Amino acid sequence: MNPGTGSGGDLAQQPPDAGLSRPGLRGREAELARLRSLVETVHQGEGGAMALLLGEPGIGKTVLLEETVSIARAHGFVVSQGRAEELHEVAPLASLASGILHGAPPLLSTADFAHLAGHHDQRVWLVERLAQLIEERSAGTPTLIAIDDVQWADPLSRFALNVLPVRLLTSPVLWLLAGREDPDSYGDGPRTRTFPLRPLSGAALAELAHDILGGDVPQKVTALLDGAGGNPFLASEMLTGIAASGVDGPDPLKRLVPGVRSRLAALRPGTLHFLRIGSVLGRAFTLADAAALCGRPPATLIGELDEAIASGLLDDDGERLLFRHDLLRQAVYADLAPSVRRALHREAASRLVATGRTSADAVPHLLKSAEPGDQEAIGLLGRAATDVIAVMPHLAADLAVRALELVPPHEPAVFDVGERAISALTRAGRHTRARETGDALLARRPPLDVSARLQSALGDTLWHLDAIHELARRSTAALAVATDPAIRARLTAWQAMARSRGRDLEAARGTGERALAEAERTGDREARFLALRALGEIALNAGECAAAVDHHTALSAFDTAFLPEEIVARVHMDDFDSARELLRAAGGEHLRPAMLMWAQGNLNLGLGRLDDAEADLATAERLEADIGVPGNLVNIRVNRGLLAMLRGDRDAAREHLDVVRAAMDDRPNTGNHATHQYLEAVVADADGDPAAAAERVRSAQRDHPFVRWRLLRTRFVEAVRIALRAEDRPLAEDLAAQAADHASRNPRVPTAQGIAAHTAALVTADHGLLERSVRILGTGPRPLHLAAAHADLGGALLTAGDAAAIPTLTRAYEAYAQAGAGFEADRLRAELDRATPRSGRRATGPGPRPGQGWDALTASERKVARLIAAGHTNRSAAAALVVSPHTVNTHLASIFRKLSVHSRVHLARLVLAQTGTEAPAGS
Repeated sequence: MNPGTGSGGDLAQQPPDAGLSRPGLRGREAELARLRSLVETVHQGEGGAMALLLGEPGIGKTVLLEETVSIARAHGFVVSQGRAEELHEVAPLASLASGILHGAPPLLSTADFAHLAGHHDQRVWLVERLAQLIEERSAGTPTLIAIDDVQWADPLSRFALNVLPVRLLTSPVLWLLAGREDPDSYGDGPRTRTFPLRPLSGAALAELAHDILGGDVPQKVTALLDGAGGNPFLASEMLTGIAASGVDGPDPLKRLVPGVRSRLAALRPGTLHFLRIGSVLGRAFTLADAAALCGRPPATLIGELDEAIASGLLDDDGERLLFRHDLLRQAVYADLAPSVRRALHREAASRLVATGRTSADAVPHLLKSAEPGDQEAIGLLGRAATDVIAVMPHLAADLAVRALELVPPHEPAVFDVGERAISALTRAGRHTRARETGDALLARRPPLDVSARLQSALGDTLWHLDAIHELARRSTAALAVATDPAIRARLTAWQAMARSRGRDLEAARGTGERALAEAERTGDREARFLALRALGEIALNAGECAAAVDHHTALSAFDTAFLPEEIVARVHMDDFDSARELLRAAGGEHLRPAMLMWAQGNLNLGLGRLDDAEADLATAERLEADIGVPGNLVNIRVNRGLLAMLRGDRDAAREHLDVVRAAMDDRPNTGNHATHQYLEAVVADADGDPAAAAERVRSAQRDHPFVRWRLLRTRFVEAVRIALRAEDRPLAEDLAAQAADHASRNPRVPTAQGIAAHTAALVTADHGLLERSVRILGTGPRPLHLAAAHADLGGALLTAGDAAAIPTLTRAYEAYAQAGAGFEADRLRAELDRATPRSGRRATGPGPRPGQGWDALTASERKVARLIAAGHTNRSAAAALVVSPHTVNTHLASIFRKLSVHSRVHLARLVLAQTGTEAPAGS
């Protein structure tokens, strides 16, 4: 029998995807059937999917992957196939690139990839762009992306493999990943299928022996196979040896290798040494690198190379030499004494650096070999940390800490290396570790200027830990000893940041302005950045919107990463046109997409586009979750909770509140505590407990004065209503006074002026002030604030028996209904219905939106659905709607959930069924 054909007959007579078409598939029939079904599902237009092949080395993952690739090709898939390498851990995107640049044709062109690689420091943008390119390539043809050995994927590739499959769930893309038993390291999603490969049964091993040896399998061979432990690779190696030597040959037990190490013993010493050198370099290596480590010219290794290839241990792909299986490499590597391994890794690192390779090539060897005091290793690790910090901050932190560990404790360089480690740990969000590292360095009593510099480096860590009093104390103490003007400017800026959280914001502003002046005199970029950041914080907390715009405009001009803060500041100024233009201009920006979505959500919320605002906020949360840095989670969920209350969805509001509570338990934060308390107040008020609600509002005001205007600038009316329902007039009057103070600080902001009049009217029951509020808010851009004023004015007129009540209430109702604020719309509709016996009219409008089906879609979702059904990609749909592709992706996820569809094909069919009943896309 031809090995590998199994008992299913001649494969030439079968379809290419039937039977067992290659050796090593015995015992994997069930997994192969499931994989074939998955290929067919994606091929038939059921959307994307992922298959994870997991198991120990040699268990058959690669063989199963290769067979699935063959099945996919037979179904017409475009196939891209690659492999992660063990020494790729600091080479951004190297592992994924191996899978998307190799195909016929490649999924991505070299030019496309080069463009992406140029932006590898912006990982969210990069992955979104990758998704767009793959989506476009797969639009007409199903696509398979297969990557073997993903347990060694570099962090950026791992990040992409966690995000891309979910992002491309609606496209015909099948991801096939093979790796060790560590599923948390790989992508996951609603259509992920895991295939844990277990040891083969005795019956499967017997069939494998029959495939390779033919005829009846001798009992002693079956007994020997027990030593393979059900591992098909080891079993195949043993059976291949038996097939070559003959089971009845001289000394057959000696020739029947029960393990890889025994097989290696037959090699000449020179070949074994050559293989050991290669095992240090990785599964794939160049002859030139191996020869250099052997200390011999490449031409003198031809005999050793020939023997290694002839023995089935190595393959030659024309560019590199590869161990035929990683178990072979591991067995060779394990034969090296630990001290020899370390020395060879160190020599390999020096060789790679000497030949012009990047630090990414040398660092994996340094991590296995560098000894304390190794200055070259310290420098290379530091350089590598700097190179990857933007895209792989956690890896950068690990590298920087390792560099610090290599510096002898009494060397002066320890403080420079330690400062870089503090910055890297802070960037990675490891604030506690950063603080511990800094304090350990300070405990060594460095020179005073060095101590001041370290305290400045710890500023961001203390800020993120919300250790405001500690930040103030340390920055003040360090200023007393610092002599470097640039460090003094930075410390003064940190002092201003700390004071922005206090009650004396005038003093804080003076400190910030002094920091900015010092920064400009020294020309220190970081000090100027910190000073502008502090002044922006102070202006926001002081409720001075124009100053906040000025400082954030300067900050975003200085660093475009802070464009979202400028946009939000302009929204606070009611300058929605400029905010909208900045958002359009930011469409091509690669920095902080989650914050851009947060800014867009603030704009849409102000415009009363509740559905769009909800999509923006959900997108911002998803993007933060993607990178594992949920810094704005509390604010996002508070706003989503308030949106849910406007819609009348108390269950959703409580779910958001639960997330906020958990986040606060995990990481208490003063500013977040105030917003948390406010959402608690709104929910308690809705639940019929205005006294508890008022106490929470008072708590936010009393305990966190620095956020009173920042939190309530657009919510004073709601807060005053809570206080009045609780019969707490002192609180209501205090809130109204604050609204008036905020208006005096912002004379050019219609919303601030209108809210001040509105809150005063509620406290004094002055109809004239309500009319004034309506007039002022009518000149501004916020329809829901105008609707609230109309509603209160209409209610007062109705009580007074004024005929103008009905049209006034109707205007409020229509504004709420159009925005999707169902709770307020329903309340006003009921009030209008009660008034209709006197007016002769009834309010009409949309009822509650269902949870499922076409009618459950928002207007924005319908537009997206039509465009996608018409063949648009996420990117082209986003361009047509002038929104972010991230937003389109969020809408699509909601559309698929509401319509219970799983692919674009299904969506197109459903949209087609709506033809003639809806206006065209984009209307």
